[in-house]
Amino acid sequence: MRELVVATTNQGKLKEIRQLLADMDIKITSLADYPGAPEVVEDGKTFAQNAIKKAATIALYTKKLTLGEDSGIQIKALGNRPGIYSARYSGPNANDQKNNAKMLRELKDVPMDQRQARYRCFAALVDGRRIVDVVNGSCGGLITTRARGSNGFGYDPYFLIPRYDQTFGELPPEVKAKISHRARALKKVRDVLRNYRWK
Repeated sequence: MRELVVATTNQGKLKEIRQLLADMDIKITSLADYPGAPEVVEDGKTFAQNAIKKAATIALYTKKLTLGEDSGIQIKALGNRPGIYSARYSGPNANDQKNNAKMLRELKDVPMDQRQARYRCFAALVDGRRIVDVVNGSCGGLITTRARGSNGFGYDPYFLIPRYDQTFGELPPEVKAKISHRARALKKVRDVLRNYRWK
């Protein structure tokens, strides 16, 4: 069976990617299936650079088609921070709770109509020979003052989609799977996979 390695240890991200590619006849594995894989240091200056580095490093190790994905949130009032540092925003021992707490502190005096943000996702497909493609997707919204909903992960409970008046933490997964940054990027990944010449 065709195999696509997802260069991640993030179970929330892996679950979303598996759901978004569920109807394709592809076995989706991750770094959990390759415990000896080298660790990738995310030192790129952009989402795209980090996505390519993840995919290329793991593709060279596994000799298989690999998806590297880097995503994060950009908040306008914070000069588009945390951006590429979204997962490690609160420092070396960062987790979702600490990251969200830091974000709320920094936005404390910012009124709701100035709390625009966008989630961005870049996905790179690399095999052992070349970069197959790099695609991206984004989704705009606002940052709420308190957590709403328990779906998703990361900044999802604070990321409000005005036309639904719900956060990513509240939206049903099937709606998020149509409008999220990752869904939009993965839709393009699907097209690339359909045209890819598997060995």
